[in-house]
Amino acid sequence: MIAACDSCLRRAFLVSRLAPRIAGLLRHPRERPLSLLALSDENLIAAVAREPEVKLLGWLRSFDADEARRSVEEADCWAVCAHATPYPDALGQLADPPAVLFGRGRQDCLARLGREPAVTLVGTRRSSAYGEEIAYALGRGLGAAGLPVVSGLALGIDGIVHQGCLDGGGTPVAVLAGGPDLPYPRRHRWLYERVRSRGAILSELPPGRRAFRWSFPARNRIMAGLAAMTVVVEAAEPSGSLITADFARDLGRLVGAVPGRVTTRVAMGSNRLLQDGAAVVMGPEDVLDQLYGVGVRRPRPVDEPRNEPLPAVLAAVERAGAPAEIAAAAGLEPGETRSALGRLEAEGWIRRDPLGGYERRLR
Repeated sequence: MIAACDSCLRRAFLVSRLAPRIAGLLRHPRERPLSLLALSDENLIAAVAREPEVKLLGWLRSFDADEARRSVEEADCWAVCAHATPYPDALGQLADPPAVLFGRGRQDCLARLGREPAVTLVGTRRSSAYGEEIAYALGRGLGAAGLPVVSGLALGIDGIVHQGCLDGGGTPVAVLAGGPDLPYPRRHRWLYERVRSRGAILSELPPGRRAFRWSFPARNRIMAGLAAMTVVVEAAEPSGSLITADFARDLGRLVGAVPGRVTTRVAMGSNRLLQDGAAVVMGPEDVLDQLYGVGVRRPRPVDEPRNEPLPAVLAAVERAGAPAEIAAAAGLEPGETRSALGRLEAEGWIRRDPLGGYERRLR
């Protein structure tokens, strides 16, 4: 469905046409294009055009909105503008809201964004095993609790968040820096298809438009704008994830961060957010407490292993790490303990730690 008026479509396709020029004006890849995207059509052209303005102004006056709609439909995409009911009201608080959201997947996800508070979960592409475990648990728990989970489909934390949300039966929303029909990065095409089938893929750029460096921080404002709370799972300094948190703060939205190892560079940015007053997030329940009040809404409980002696061994893992200590704590023979540990590891309940022992994983 194309629920976008002529003027908004014209604006969206103008930004797309000027995208290379915008890239040339920004001095740093992470520089926010806010001042440019907030300009009127004519002023934007004047600010970034290198070709004669008269040519672009002529294109603007002769823009064929019906042809634009056909091109969106031919790309198997849909579009909604700020004047249409499905457009998320929360984006209206941005200083430069996207004129049109182009999408793929389930358009009814936009309505869900209005019914339930969405949570944006972001983090580094070079994530640690610890960060990925927390990201998966947050995505799965919040998705299972019925909250739309927003992220950027990137490698590392973003991709793990989407996987967790999908496995929790939730509603994943991916915001791309390029057109919604172009999976990015390419190695996440399989994840793109999973998100598309269960949730929505969104972009402010029309189908077929590749991503530019400036469009990554630009899409971060959309991710922050869609959510009632933004949580940085793991991020270095500087980081695109921190830009998303800055946008959320500018909007007066809740910001949280997951505590990371203080000796790890990849967690310096997220730990700095905590120093600056971000909410401490150690699991889905912390996010739900921030959004609904303490104890008002709980994540769906995760089933524990039932077949003996798995419950006893899992409980022992939380008290001891080495296999011999686990066997003693569980009151089992070493051989029986090793067998149980192998089953628990294969089912994802535990993992080996760097010292050769075992530790419980979040699920």
